[in-house]
Amino acid sequence: MKRTLISLSAALLALSAWAGPADDEAALKLATGAGCMTCHHIEPGAKGPNGMAPIGPAWRDVSAKYKSVKGAQQQLTATVLAGSSPYESHWKDKVSGLAMPPNKVAISEADAAKLVSWILQLK
Repeated sequence: MKRTLISLSAALLALSAWAGPADDEAALKLATGAGCMTCHHIEPGAKGPNGMAPIGPAWRDVSAKYKSVKGAQQQLTATVLAGSSPYESHWKDKVSGLAMPPNKVAISEADAAKLVSWILQLK
């Protein structure tokens, strides 16, 4: 646990150089390469089964929900890496997917932290 917190802290320090509109292209390239865009979109939009959003929540919705939550950066980065539980879904009945799979093999911790930082800056 301590090792994870240290790693997350180091990744967060790297974020200071990655912020702003010029980074949209880099963030989308990272997200696409890691497979994130398979389940997520930036904008809320098209509905999936039962009128719910496709598989995962739109990132603007994620940003709105977590922008003012203390520790959101660390929490969401950990979720990207480890996945989420279908039994404790914080998007239940809002998206068609039940859980997010672990993504440690698809994205590094530093890149996950960068992507989460970018998502949280969306308006």
